[in-house]
Amino acid sequence: MTFQIQAVTIYGKQPGQVHTVPFEPGSLNIVTGDSRRGKSALLTIIDYCLASSDYPVKSGKVREYVSAFAITLVKPGEQLFVARRAPESKKGVSTVLCILSQTPGSPPPPLDELRFVTPRDVAKGLLSDFCGIDRNIRVPAVGRATLIAPSVRHALFFCFQAQNEIANEDVLFHSQGEEWRPNTIRGVIPYFLGATDREQALLRNRLRLARRDLSDHEAKLAIANNLAPAAGQAQALLTEAIEAHLLDPAPDHEATAEGVLRLLREALLRRGPQPGPDRTDDPLTELRAYRGELRGRASRARVRIADLKAALAENSDFTDQANEQRARLATLGLLKRDPEASAAEQCPVCDSPVRSAHATVTALTTDLLHLQGDLHAIGSDTPAIERMISHEEGQLQELRSELARNQEEINEVTAASRTLDQEPDDVRRAAIVQGRISLYLDTAAQLAVGPRMEDRTEELRTRIAELETLLSEDVQGDRLTSFLSLINQEIRKKAQELALEHSSSPIRLDVNRLTVVADTVEGPVPLRDMGSGDNHLGYHVATLLSLHEWFAENDNPVPGVLILDQPSQVYFPPDHVGEEVLESDDRILLLNIFKAIHRTLRRLDGKLQVIVMEHADLEDPAFSDHVVHRWRRRDGQALVPAAWIPPEAD
Repeated sequence: MTFQIQAVTIYGKQPGQVHTVPFEPGSLNIVTGDSRRGKSALLTIIDYCLASSDYPVKSGKVREYVSAFAITLVKPGEQLFVARRAPESKKGVSTVLCILSQTPGSPPPPLDELRFVTPRDVAKGLLSDFCGIDRNIRVPAVGRATLIAPSVRHALFFCFQAQNEIANEDVLFHSQGEEWRPNTIRGVIPYFLGATDREQALLRNRLRLARRDLSDHEAKLAIANNLAPAAGQAQALLTEAIEAHLLDPAPDHEATAEGVLRLLREALLRRGPQPGPDRTDDPLTELRAYRGELRGRASRARVRIADLKAALAENSDFTDQANEQRARLATLGLLKRDPEASAAEQCPVCDSPVRSAHATVTALTTDLLHLQGDLHAIGSDTPAIERMISHEEGQLQELRSELARNQEEINEVTAASRTLDQEPDDVRRAAIVQGRISLYLDTAAQLAVGPRMEDRTEELRTRIAELETLLSEDVQGDRLTSFLSLINQEIRKKAQELALEHSSSPIRLDVNRLTVVADTVEGPVPLRDMGSGDNHLGYHVATLLSLHEWFAENDNPVPGVLILDQPSQVYFPPDHVGEEVLESDDRILLLNIFKAIHRTLRRLDGKLQVIVMEHADLEDPAFSDHVVHRWRRRDGQALVPAAWIPPEAD
């Protein structure tokens, strides 16, 4: 079982100032009261103490009069106390936390006994362990070539609903509206739903490493290959030798490694610079011009590849549709020609002549022949297009290698020019160039006499093929589809209990678009098109309750906590600031939300804790019996005690 929240504690800036807000695990906890009493700060404090990278607590009295925050986390037989200092004035977010393992039931320690020494990354790991997250798992990040290590921070996507999220038509999960978060949520959902197989995750990681090893190995082989074009450093040294008059500026120097090495050895044997006209051209200008030409060729190659792939896709689409039509028309073969009535066809069932079908059948047969001809032409074109794509991709890879060599040559020539420009004497310049050539040739000689690099390309490719075969069965995809199907049934059931629009249609959680969709006879209806705010609120609550039922019943590593901030806001006017009586219909709709929460809590029997911050204060037992804190301005009750605030600042 994962953790729930026992209490939130704040420490004031004066000695001895401590205020603890307790909560009841495994049940509904409602904190109601006027605005600006610190209700919404509870969610941000919990977020901050769970190793947030920023400081989410909004400005106001909480920021002004609190020096440290803490939360007490509990699960059967265990208790963890987590504290974090508030940022000091004009300083960054605190990067260290205090984490203490306590005996269950222990109160928060005094501030002066806390030692803030645990780095945030370490604290995140400890909290992930306490949550039950397997830190050896890696899942692919959607849209990026990286892997994600799921942590407690990712689990909170499904535990928080801030005030601007609880009824948002465009956002279903916590912090979904922030940059890069949607792809992260898509990446971790399979793990938290239990669809990620640990062995499969390890195999994916091995496949990624094997592909990287193959790429590195092929690059090293290209460098070690004597028949390959000369390295950029060798080409740059050749250019320097020509600039220093150690070699003639012949335009047809050999480009192979062997040819360049021969010329460099020749330059090393020269005794000083040879008389001759100075070069008027700038080698850097030539190199950069050549780089521009290479980039243009590479760009044109990419365009050709894109065009060829588009043509291939069109051929594939046409072939699929044409094959379907051919299969339908092929049934004409069942009609047999009647030899005694040439204008008639015979029914395949009773063998009686069908005279009226002749003209139609003839036309359709002609169409079938044309269609078969088109399919034959397309079938002939497709391999040719695939060969052209392969050829163009090979050309593009060669251009990329040439660009890399060109950049290396530019770097070498630029560095050498800076050194040689400081030498006014031609003889000294030539000597410096010969020294650089000597060092390079010595290194090349050592490589030549050393053992040749073993070609492991086939071995690596075989390993990659084996891993791809093991991963060919989309176990995760099948499991995810199955699990979502079961969760979708619960979402629809709750939507019907809440009498939400479109709840009579199949409802599904779309993990690609991160929204809820109703599949109606008119087409799919996403959350943003599902009517008013009470529908958006209802589907948020129905989805999150259904997910937490799944998490709890399958012991998945998501905190057994759901925090909802101001669900009643859709029923209050925009300028609402204090107590206000809800209309009868709105009151019924809001109570239905709390009754749905109660049904889930009863079903999970202590495995889920729900904390709700509210403006509303309803007299119905479904609400009033679960109010744990009531912060009214007239009573002086708030998160930050009135005694902490100077009279002149209140």
